[in-house]
Amino acid sequence: MKKLGKRYQKAVEVASNQTSFDVASAMQTLLDMPKAKFDETVELHVRLGVDGRQADQQVRGVCVLPHGTGKTLKVLVIAKGDKADDAVKAGADFVGAEEIVSKIQGGWVDFDVCITTPDMMGLVGRVARVLGPKGLMPNPKSGTVTMDVAKAITEAKAGKVEYRLDKNNIVHVILGKVSFGKDKLVDNFNTVVEALVKAKPAAAKGTYLKSVTVATTMGPGVKVQVSM
Repeated sequence: MKKLGKRYQKAVEVASNQTSFDVASAMQTLLDMPKAKFDETVELHVRLGVDGRQADQQVRGVCVLPHGTGKTLKVLVIAKGDKADDAVKAGADFVGAEEIVSKIQGGWVDFDVCITTPDMMGLVGRVARVLGPKGLMPNPKSGTVTMDVAKAITEAKAGKVEYRLDKNNIVHVILGKVSFGKDKLVDNFNTVVEALVKAKPAAAKGTYLKSVTVATTMGPGVKVQVSM
């Protein structure tokens, strides 16, 4: 059995002082844990009371974090004509059409977000097997298939995050960095949880937010009490 490091063991001690915390206390608990040698990412994990196998109980959407994610994203836009020009003006890192798709077919995926216009989906479909498994395939539900490419780029750069159920009915979302401090992390947390509550399927019964946990990249999870 792998032995846990001293830093992790100390973090567990900090987290285990209470079984669950209010949002502000949970974030402060994360910040009070022994620090890693890099600026750790803070993650939110929410187990929902839905059955993702049912079409009418899917939970998926996007929201823009008020303080961003702390990550600098590389945005690719697959478009032509005026929309390609709009993408360049809006600050896209890469813009193209057939030549970009050929590059992806060759194994290039050096970007974090892929945005396209509806008329280009036939072309983008050629690389669906490459983009899909990496979570990069454009989708109308995530706002990455749109005619307003400038807005999509701005939101992506500003800290738009996507939430969706995994096979265990859990949603995983980045909330930011430890360096953000408590208040910014609390704001980002509340934004995501409010979006999840609004996205509650009508077919969902019983407790919706079954468990809510926050954690840093290298730390243990801290349970959060959420009253909404």
